Amino acid sequence: MTTTVDVDPVTFEIVKHKLVQVTDETIIALENVSGSPITNEGHDMMASLYKADGGLMVGGVGFLHHLTSAAQAVKHIIEHFSEDPGVGEGDTYFFNDSYTAALHPPDVYMISPIHYGGELRGFVANFVHVTDIGAIDPGGFSPNATDNYQEGFQTKGLKVVEGGRLRKDVVETFLNMVRDPGMTALDLKSQLAANHVAKQRMSALFRDYGVDVVEAVSEELIRQSEELVRGRLVELPDGSWRAREYIDAPDETVTVELTATKEGDALTYDFTGSSPQIGLGINCCYWATWGAMFAPIFPLLAWDVTWNEGVTRPIRLIAPEGTVVNCTRPAPISIATVGTVQIVNNLSTIALSKIFGASARYRDRATAVWHGSHAHVETHGLDADGEFFVAPLTDTFGGAAGARAFKDGVDIGGEIPNVVSRWANVESQELNTPLTYLYRRAVPDSGGPGKYRGGVCHEYAFTPARAGGQPLGVILFGKGTRAPMSLGLFGGYPGCNVGYATFRGGNVDESPSSFETTTGVETTNRFWGALDLQPGDIQYVRFMGGGGYGDPIDRDPRAVWADIANGLVSERAALEIYGVAGDSNGVDAAATDLRRRELRSQRIGSPYDGPSERAAVTATPFPIGEYLQRTETGETQCTWCGDVFAPAGADWKAHAVVGRWPVAKAGPHRADSGEFFLLEACCPGCGTLLDADLARDDDPPLHDRIVQWPQP
Repeated sequence: MTTTVDVDPVTFEIVKHKLVQVTDETIIALENVSGSPITNEGHDMMASLYKADGGLMVGGVGFLHHLTSAAQAVKHIIEHFSEDPGVGEGDTYFFNDSYTAALHPPDVYMISPIHYGGELRGFVANFVHVTDIGAIDPGGFSPNATDNYQEGFQTKGLKVVEGGRLRKDVVETFLNMVRDPGMTALDLKSQLAANHVAKQRMSALFRDYGVDVVEAVSEELIRQSEELVRGRLVELPDGSWRAREYIDAPDETVTVELTATKEGDALTYDFTGSSPQIGLGINCCYWATWGAMFAPIFPLLAWDVTWNEGVTRPIRLIAPEGTVVNCTRPAPISIATVGTVQIVNNLSTIALSKIFGASARYRDRATAVWHGSHAHVETHGLDADGEFFVAPLTDTFGGAAGARAFKDGVDIGGEIPNVVSRWANVESQELNTPLTYLYRRAVPDSGGPGKYRGGVCHEYAFTPARAGGQPLGVILFGKGTRAPMSLGLFGGYPGCNVGYATFRGGNVDESPSSFETTTGVETTNRFWGALDLQPGDIQYVRFMGGGGYGDPIDRDPRAVWADIANGLVSERAALEIYGVAGDSNGVDAAATDLRRRELRSQRIGSPYDGPSERAAVTATPFPIGEYLQRTETGETQCTWCGDVFAPAGADWKAHAVVGRWPVAKAGPHRADSGEFFLLEACCPGCGTLLDADLARDDDPPLHDRIVQWPQP
C-alpha cells in the first residue's frame, strides 16, 4: 500500500521503534509461554511483521532464515485462502510445507492476520521447531527418510483458529499424529499466544498514531532499507567471487558452489554447479535457499538497516531446479536446516566477506565462517511415567565464531544466522532428559589458525540415566566429519571437523573428562542414523571450530603464547602451524623468527632470506583481501613484502605458489580421509599464505574476478 501521509521525524522514530518492539515482545511471549527447551533455552524461533500483501515489514530476531521464507508463506495464504476458507479477523493458519515456503517440516509457521477498523492491515508470523511432527524418526529430523512422504505432517495452510476460537478438531487431529502431544501442544499454544501479543500491540499502535501514519512509516522504512542497501552495494567493488563447500553425506559427497556477482547496486547469488538432489534429507527447497542466503546478509551487509522487504529487492537468487539447493518433490528435506541450508549460510558469509575484503572502507566487516556445521543430537524414549518423550540437545547451538578482520573469533560463540541463540545448562538438560553429562568442555586446537584465530568449539559426552535400565534412543545427523566446513578467510585455516563416537560398555564409573579418557568398545564417527544407548554406553560429540582469518605465521607471537596459557592452543600447534617457539619464560623471539623463516621457505620451495616483519607498502585504493592489492597500473602486489608478482589483467593465483596439502596440516581434529585437501596459494616472494581453500579430487582453484573498484 502506498501512502502520502507526511510524518514528522520524531513521530517516525517513535513508530519505527515501536514496530521493532512489537517483534521483541512477540519473541518474549514465545520464550515465556513455551515449555520446550529448544524454544525457551535454545531460541530456535522467530517472529516478524508482514504487510497486508505479505511483504516483510519488520524482521525480528531468532533464526533469520525464516524472515524471508515466512513472507512467502504469508503470500501463499493470501493468494490461495483469501476467498475460501477466508482470512478473517481472529483467524490463524498453521503452515510448514517446505516445497511452498518453509525450511523443513518441524519448523511450523503460525500466521495471523492483523485487522483494525474491520480491514486487513498486515500479518504476524512466527515459528518454533515443534517437538515432534509425526515423521519416520522421532523429533522431525529424519535421517532414515528416503522421500518427503516419510517426513511427517506437512500443510500449505491449515486454519487452526477461526474467528478467535481454537479449532479443536484440527488441533486434535494434528496432535494425534505426533509422539509427544503434550509438549507439542505447548509449542502450538506458545505460538498462538505470541501472535495474540503482536496483534494487541499493533492494534494499540494503530489506535494511538492512526492507520495512515503506521502504514506510512512502514513503507518509508522499506524504502529507506532498499536505498541504504543499494547505496552500500554501490560503495563496494564490482566483480564475481566464488565459494565452495562439501557435505559428507553417508556414502556420497555433495558439492555446493556459489558465485556471487556484484554489479552496481545489485547482487546476484548463483548456485549453478551444485550437486543434484539426493535421497537423504539434506536437500533444501528454493525458498529455504532464499532464506539461508539472507540469514548472513541481514547482519553482515545490513547490520544498521531495518530488516524488511527493502533489503531483499537488490538481491537475486539463481538456484537450478533439481539440485540440493532447489530440490523437487519427493526429495526428502527434513534435515535441510542443518544440511544444505547451513552450507548456504557458510557460502553467503564467505562471498560477502571476500567482497568486503576488496573494500578499504568495509574490509573490517569480513569474517571467516562461524559454526560451519551443527552436530545435532535428538534423544527419545519413555519417561518415568511411561510416556513417550522427544528431546533435542541444545548443545547444537553452541557453535564457534569465525575470526574477523580485526579480532579472534568468540570461543563457543554461536552462529551468524541466529544472534540470540543459546544452549541450555547441563542441569536443565538433565532435568528434562534422562541422561547424565560426563563432561562438556572447550577443545584445544579446534579453532582455525590464522592471524586472528577462529573460536574454539566444545565437546561433550553423555550416558543414559534411566530407571530400570531402559535404553535411551538417540538420533544422529551430522556433517563435517570428513570435510571441515568452518572455512578460513584470506589465508586462515578451517576449524576442526565434527566428531562422533559411541562407546559401548564405557568407563562411566571412572568419570571420564575428555575424549582421550573415554573408553569402551568404540564406534567412531557414526554420524547418521538412529541407535539405542544402553546403561553404561557413552555418546561422544565434538563440534566444529570457527574459521581463521589471515596467515597463521602473521599472528602476534604473544597472542599465541596467551592461547597456550589459556588452554586454547597446544605448544605443538604453536610451533608447527603458527611458527612460535618458547619456554617457561615466554616467547623465544629468535627461535620464533627462525621457525617462521623455515615455514616460508617450505611454502615457496627455496630458502627465504627476506625481512621478518611486514614491509611498509604504500596502500592503493584497490585492496584484495588481507595481503594483496591492485597497483595503479593493474598488477597484483603482495602487501606483506611488496612483491609485484602478477601482471595486469592476470589471475593472481596463476602466478602464486600453489600447493596441495593434507587437511591435517590445519591442526588436530581435522580428519585426513584422503578425499579432501587444502589448496594453498602463497606469495612467491615471501611465502605469505594468501588463500587456503578446501578442495576435492581434481577440483580446480576458485578464481575471483574484480572488475572495478568504486571511485575513492
